[in-house]
Amino acid sequence: MTPLLAVKNLAVRAKMHGHEFDLVEDVAFSLQRGEILGLVGESGSGKSVTCRALLRLLPGANLSITSGEILFDGRDFAKMTETQIRNERGASVGMIFQNPASHLDPVMSIGDQVAESIVLHRGVSKAEAWSQTVDLLRQVGIPDPERRARNFAHEFSGGMKQRAMIAAALACDPQLLIADEPTTALDVTVQAQILRLLMDLRDKRGLSIILVTHDLGVVAQACDSIAVMYGGRIVERGPKRDVLKAPFHPYTSRLIACQPAHGLGAGLLPSIPGQPPSAGDMPSGCRFHPRCDLAQTSCRETVPGLKERVSGHLAACPITEAGITEARP
Repeated sequence: MTPLLAVKNLAVRAKMHGHEFDLVEDVAFSLQRGEILGLVGESGSGKSVTCRALLRLLPGANLSITSGEILFDGRDFAKMTETQIRNERGASVGMIFQNPASHLDPVMSIGDQVAESIVLHRGVSKAEAWSQTVDLLRQVGIPDPERRARNFAHEFSGGMKQRAMIAAALACDPQLLIADEPTTALDVTVQAQILRLLMDLRDKRGLSIILVTHDLGVVAQACDSIAVMYGGRIVERGPKRDVLKAPFHPYTSRLIACQPAHGLGAGLLPSIPGQPPSAGDMPSGCRFHPRCDLAQTSCRETVPGLKERVSGHLAACPITEAGITEARP
């Protein structure tokens, strides 16, 4: 089956103070129609940069895509002109940003912000765009949408702002939705509502979703597959159940071990020793080796590539490939 999205060997480079370094390197994954992919990793692992690169929305002129393909429905976003990719944003791919408060215009009504995209991409009248906007707000669970469409962002709660962002992202019926940590700042109840909404939208619209998160609980609840990032690289990817039940990379094992238990627990919550590497000072070889208790000399010298362990489940760790399947506690 041909995937809706196929990312191959994607690299994003930063130029700062006379130095150049890669923020994202050799990233590759695919997404089927109707699939929800969880892009997982600690802060600074490259998740948000990867997603912004997919739409050529890198934050700053000092960042650039230096290699790779971004094949969306057969079209390479990486090779498009600025005008061509601008026409794809919103129409083919929608994006929900991490902090809706900073991406909603404070001086435009919520309805006007959603309708603006409909007028731009679909060429309908403002009256028709407004009618579609009210219907979208209703679909994402905003009560009394006719009235609330005339409200401004400061009149919405955090959960309502996120719903408004989802409505704006879906305004032109895209095939793919990129959700960059859409539940991070929300309480547990609202977080569950937003996740349920995204899953319902997938079921009703056949929408494909990339869900960026550092919370494996969110992945377990909502996703079909997982790609784990560390130090700007994907270190493991595969079906959700396979990766969570039997991870092959020590970093993935550690992330799973750090999740709070559902039952009564005792003692301190486990953590991964050390700190993630900084973008401009990546370690040689496997980038996780300074924090890995399985690391050997070869881990410091050679960059491991993703290799298939079982059908559809890949990992980049030569140590577990030799038979060790999880990091020691």
